Amino acid sequence: MALNCSTFSRLIVGAQAAAEACTKRAVLKTCGRYRVCRWYSGVTHEENRLEQVGELVVPGSHRRVLKDVLPFSAFLTDSFERRHNYLRISLTEKCNLRCQYCMPQEGVTLTPRSHLLTAEELLMLARLFVREGVNKIRLTGGEPLIRPDVLHIIAELRKLEGLKTIAVTTNGMNLTRLLPSLKKAGVDLLNISLDTLVPAKFELITRRKGFHKVMEGIEKAIEMGYNPVKVNCVVMRGLNEDELIDFVSLTERKPLDVRFIEYMPFDGNRWNFKMMVSYQEMLDCLKQKWPNLEPVPGEETDTAKAFRVPGFRGQLGFITSMSEHFCGSCNRLRITADGNLKVCLFGNSEVSLRDFLRSGATEEELLHIIGAAVGRKKKQHAGMFNISQMKNRPMILIGG
Repeated sequence: MALNCSTFSRLIVGAQAAAEACTKRAVLKTCGRYRVCRWYSGVTHEENRLEQVGELVVPGSHRRVLKDVLPFSAFLTDSFERRHNYLRISLTEKCNLRCQYCMPQEGVTLTPRSHLLTAEELLMLARLFVREGVNKIRLTGGEPLIRPDVLHIIAELRKLEGLKTIAVTTNGMNLTRLLPSLKKAGVDLLNISLDTLVPAKFELITRRKGFHKVMEGIEKAIEMGYNPVKVNCVVMRGLNEDELIDFVSLTERKPLDVRFIEYMPFDGNRWNFKMMVSYQEMLDCLKQKWPNLEPVPGEETDTAKAFRVPGFRGQLGFITSMSEHFCGSCNRLRITADGNLKVCLFGNSEVSLRDFLRSGATEEELLHIIGAAVGRKKKQHAGMFNISQMKNRPMILIGG
């Protein structure tokens, strides 16, 4: 359900109530000619320290650290103290493939172009989120590389102070041609979707030709120094679960991070529990081939459980959204191509930031809208069986 301008007052009241429910403190910052007052969640300086880069001491007051070690924005902190510093932005609903798990067989009704975020609106929202603490943005779709102004958007994002990482998730079809320009514009990380190593099966899964283009794109990314190149593989019983060993074998001599993704239910993808191959089943299968498969330590907010075959150059991982969810450490928010904020991939509640932008909302009002939405984020998703019965967007209209 999308919320629009008619609910503006109620959202503001909700945001203010949420603010009163948690401890916050104001920090005055100087930004050029302006003095800006920003609110932060009530946590200690030590909890928020990233690195000691300096501090500002004001006579008769507490110490105030500089920007890089300021506490995290309360607007992006939910009621379970999860801090959302990772934003995924869908650039388009269009795609040049038709993957079974992403797009319904009958296709989707595309949003009219006038209802999609413009580059200016997208960049304005990105600046707002980065100012509040987002340090990683991932561009998704549809297929983000078919958007004509994608290079302009990336170059403008690269200018944002505080944004450390720009990532792109792509199906790889246009990657070889665009990669030199993407790297020059500022893309740090690449995720390439590839669900099979068999050309005929690729056409079955994606309903299009193009296997060799994707493989060429992966090789080009390695050649241009991306390390690792992440390869996303959605595992579906009866289609590609017999290729696990072949995928992992790719990591022996290549700097690849192959990530096996549990098949997830979305509108129109005809999800069936019997088609889902669980993380544990996949791990057991691979350990029959490589008994010495070893876990790789990761960050608390990592989505993948990482492993490595000793002696291999790359690694592998499992995204276990269905069998072992990682909601407790979720740090991700999503903006759809039509400007809706989704605080959970599997939730059906959305807030139209586009409508508020176009109605003239100020940045402060937008922050309260965002804060109210983040504050309502649930502790965890509803579970795969309940999710399969819930109304949600097809994956292609969310941002894969």
